[in-house]
Amino acid sequence: MLHSPTPPNPALDVLAHHHTRPVHWVATACAMAAVIAGAGLLQPDRATGATPGPTAASGPPATAPDAHAVTYPLDCKGAPQAVTDTAEGDLDGDGNPETVAAIRCDAGSGTPPHAIYVLARGKEGGAAPRVVATLLDAARRQTATELTVSDGTVTARLLGYSSPSVPRYSPDVKQLAKWRWTGGKFRQELTDSSVTRV
Repeated sequence: MLHSPTPPNPALDVLAHHHTRPVHWVATACAMAAVIAGAGLLQPDRATGATPGPTAASGPPATAPDAHAVTYPLDCKGAPQAVTDTAEGDLDGDGNPETVAAIRCDAGSGTPPHAIYVLARGKEGGAAPRVVATLLDAARRQTATELTVSDGTVTARLLGYSSPSVPRYSPDVKQLAKWRWTGGKFRQELTDSSVTRV
């Protein structure tokens, strides 16, 4: 039995001859842009090699640790400790400034040797600063002057003695010391170490 051909579907015929207009493409592009932008807002922050510090635009600049709020590992035999010089700067590149402090015993007479320490902020909010490195040990019996921090480098002039017979009030050795954080520790560079009258 023969069947008559299926009559054409008018809806399909209309679609076959329907052309998209530019306004449709613009509407589609806007919708896609909105979806992509929304997805971007939901993504987590990109991981970076350094932990962002409070110096970011979202908050106030970080403050360096207070050198007078620390008890230093310097044995003064009962005499008080004296902070004679400080310098501040970001030494390890984490965005937070450290404090470098020159400390000696306040003996009341003579010229006690210096120790130089690096301070970082306390681990918890409001915690006292902490000593994280010793750059100069007081056992070296040197006096530190002109302490500075610039571009992540600590610099100080060190005055010392060529022999025990040299009077303590007249150091005869002058060195320029530099410390830089490299490979997970502070590395020291000394220059001008020849014996000279100061």
